[in-house]
Amino acid sequence: MLRVLAAVALVASAAVVGVLLGGERTFAGAPPLFAGWFPHVGIGTPLAVLVALLVVVWGPGLAGRLPWRAALGAGYATAVAWIFSLALVDGWDRGFSGRLTTSDEYLHEVPGVTDVGVMLREFSSRILDFQPDSWTVHVSGHPPGALLVFVGLDRVGLSGGAWAAALVVLVGALTAVAVPVTVRALVSEEHARAVLPFVALFPGAVWIGVSADGLFAGVTACGIALLATRRALAGGVVLGFSVFLSYGLVLIGVLALVVLWPDWRRIGVAVLGAVGVVAVFAALGFWWLDGYHLVVERYYQGIASSRSYGYWVWANLAAAVFACGFAPFAARWRGPALTLAAAAAVAILVADVSGLSKAEVERIWLPFTVWLVVLVPDRRRPWLAAQAVTALAVNHLLLTNW
Repeated sequence: MLRVLAAVALVASAAVVGVLLGGERTFAGAPPLFAGWFPHVGIGTPLAVLVALLVVVWGPGLAGRLPWRAALGAGYATAVAWIFSLALVDGWDRGFSGRLTTSDEYLHEVPGVTDVGVMLREFSSRILDFQPDSWTVHVSGHPPGALLVFVGLDRVGLSGGAWAAALVVLVGALTAVAVPVTVRALVSEEHARAVLPFVALFPGAVWIGVSADGLFAGVTACGIALLATRRALAGGVVLGFSVFLSYGLVLIGVLALVVLWPDWRRIGVAVLGAVGVVAVFAALGFWWLDGYHLVVERYYQGIASSRSYGYWVWANLAAAVFACGFAPFAARWRGPALTLAAAAAVAILVADVSGLSKAEVERIWLPFTVWLVVLVPDRRRPWLAAQAVTALAVNHLLLTNW
């Protein structure tokens, strides 16, 4: 209980200090979250409440009784319903179909990509701001893999914001499968079944629906699950591609190493798969390190140069609490599950002290915070309810920016 109280105190302190500092120092309307105060309800409200009630009342029992594959299927369906309903609290356009179509987002650049090869060769030259052909905010801040995903979706005829949002939700919800699969392989099936309802009712679903970071969380979780189930080459390829979705996802390597340790053969195979992806991108004209160094420069061309490191270096952690919820702090911190969560925590701390994630981490760190819910409290239903209330409160009291 002391850890829960400490987490509550951290969140409260970040909120109070953030308000006192003011917008000029935080550039966040509702610190520590990148959102604005906007109490509201929407068409997703009754569905979200219904999903939450069903999971709280029947989730733990069904997760324990259903055949394993059926349990995973139910968890995935629940996660899709939870993410989608939370998005619809903000309305169809504002919460779902229009999220990825603004001038800062990926779809803004999709029509201009007429030649993928040229785009990859010229990608780095367009990262820096204040030039006529600078990429929009999210495209410039990520490697080209993220843009390629949405270009590919457009090329197969699924163009527009609704299809892009649907892809993010469907891939992001795979965390509800990949995390339990990993826990089953590394801890036990009993613990994996306990984790299932918690990851299905993940509070970070507020930001999975709809931000591309939700898609990143789904991809990386699947990569880790492949490693855990002894599919090292496939896992290495998936995780290798993930670092071309977001530069910060190189830190998922901490979790991958923990999953594979001490099997050096599988580590080598996974690295081979990841290096193969890097080699393909390099052959096509994009070198990851060039992009990374330019992104660091671009980062400080924007509001990051004004955001207070002294505040965000600890307030970021409060934002992460909103994404993982308070339940992990009520769990008993022991065993192999703690090792998984600790690896995710190390990745979070490294990202935090780097200064390259000042604010907005409630969505940016989704690929890491989803692994914190492997820490399951003994009293499951009350804490599942607390997780649901956290997400519902955020989504109904605030209007998130991404």
